[in-house]
Amino acid sequence: MSIVDKVLGAITPPESPDARAKATDKARGAAAPGDWLSMALDHHGQIRAAFERAQAAASAEDRIAAFKALATVLNGHALAEEVVLYPALAKNGEKAHASLAYTEQTTAKMQMAELERIDPADEAWHDKLEHIQGAVLHHMFEEEGTWFLELKAKAPDQAFLTRRYAEEYGRYVLGVGGPPTAPAASEPRTFAAEADTALEEVGRNDAGPLQLGARTQDEAGGPA
Repeated sequence: MSIVDKVLGAITPPESPDARAKATDKARGAAAPGDWLSMALDHHGQIRAAFERAQAAASAEDRIAAFKALATVLNGHALAEEVVLYPALAKNGEKAHASLAYTEQTTAKMQMAELERIDPADEAWHDKLEHIQGAVLHHMFEEEGTWFLELKAKAPDQAFLTRRYAEEYGRYVLGVGGPPTAPAASEPRTFAAEADTALEEVGRNDAGPLQLGARTQDEAGGPA
């Protein structure tokens, strides 16, 4: 177990699945159809599902595919938050929460980089995945239970946050070249359903934005 793993285990409280579900429900209650919060919550759902698929993957090939899909949605979501939401959180009186959010996501990226270099056939791969999943689920619990509710209540430029969040996420995950059209107010959800399908394809057919290094591919015996 690495030093970073030990630190993660020490600072990550094991909130219950019920507590996490209640936080998600509370955040959903504060979201408006198609706004940045509803999009972020949709992405949280995709991240949870991607972790579950990775946990269930048995073969090295399936683990590689699951890793690629997880990395795509996790990185796209993190980028949109770091470029748009966390600066807004700091600007609206929550600098401590914004700073912690950046720190936690940087740690998760470091852990994903380590996972990328572990032989997917090794049990250490699954152990590392569990560490990352626990940290990310706790991070999302903090966002849904407190941080995003603060941002929703305090930021006066909600429409701007929605437009910019959709733009950054769409550019990274969906390959959108420019700002996407904002979802209609009557739509109950965002582009989450389309992204789910796209991520399945990314996992199987393309290395995606977080590619496996050549050494990892060779070690795994997977396709180049």
